[in-house]
Amino acid sequence: MAEGPLNSSKTVYYFNRVAHQGFLDALGAQPDIEVHKLANDSPDGDVSSVMAAAHAYQIDSTRGAIPVEYRATDALLARNPNLLLVSTNGAGFDTVDVDACTRAGVLVVNQSGANREAVAEHALGLILGASKRITETDREMRRGAKVNREAFIGDEVAGKTLGVIGIGNTGSTLTKMAVAALAMPVLAYDPYVDAATIASYGATKVEFDELLAQADYVSVHCPRTDETTNMIDAAAFAKMKPSAYFISTARGGIHDEAALYDALVGGDIKAAGVDVWDPEPPEPDHPLLSLDNVIASPHTAGLTFASRERLGEWAAAQLIDVLNGKRPPRLINPDAWSLFEERYEKLLGPMVGK
Repeated sequence: MAEGPLNSSKTVYYFNRVAHQGFLDALGAQPDIEVHKLANDSPDGDVSSVMAAAHAYQIDSTRGAIPVEYRATDALLARNPNLLLVSTNGAGFDTVDVDACTRAGVLVVNQSGANREAVAEHALGLILGASKRITETDREMRRGAKVNREAFIGDEVAGKTLGVIGIGNTGSTLTKMAVAALAMPVLAYDPYVDAATIASYGATKVEFDELLAQADYVSVHCPRTDETTNMIDAAAFAKMKPSAYFISTARGGIHDEAALYDALVGGDIKAAGVDVWDPEPPEPDHPLLSLDNVIASPHTAGLTFASRERLGEWAAAQLIDVLNGKRPPRLINPDAWSLFEERYEKLLGPMVGK
């Protein structure tokens, strides 16, 4: 990537929206930072001129929100010769090619943890709602028909086994909630977290197949990567109990939607709560939306007023730190740091502490 001239002014851009107004307020208070808002349909000339000068790109972490050409890939990086940072609005980084950024010396950061309570509460809500068949009875009552109570017998959750796939910020928060509120034994599958750390959250570390076979509730909380895409497939559903519930609030594409439909229709599992889709939003005639034993939400698990405010605050603080030459706390690609340092000093001057 070609480098521009040394410049104390720092340019940031985003498409369509940011997580919270607080993000813009914080950047607006920095006299050396200039922020540009673009839209998916902005004229290419306007987009190109901003990209040519930009040092940071605040990117939407939802794939359906921005077109492919504005995702952080090799092609976009080629249009951003001075880019130092790609910062996502949320915890996910589906819209970022992390390897491409690392090769280019561009840091990638997310806001992991800012919406951990919101997503964990939503997952627990789906567990309770599906078990107590709340949406089913609500729909039935609104139809105006006389409800046969005996047709809607539900399950108790207390004391049942919860299986958590990915026990990072959200998975560990859900674990603590489930243990404290419902005395649930928790099994966790996460190859990147050791048994002692998992035990400190109140869970037991197990292998993937063991979790599927033993859990009464399987809840997914890992990022979408090449490793996790379609990891919950037909074979995985076949290993679950026929009485099991499947909950997904992580990212669309981690579970195979067609396989989930088949498992629900075929009785391989009992019910599901689904907040994430591939693509998003799902079409109104999506097969899963036709099933009464599915609770659906449109990727709203992390959307609360409090979490949006935190996302904006955290993103702004981290972006300002990076543009001032400080190492960020939620760095996705630490291997990019050395090349980033070289590029930063050519573009903006000495790093902090050097």
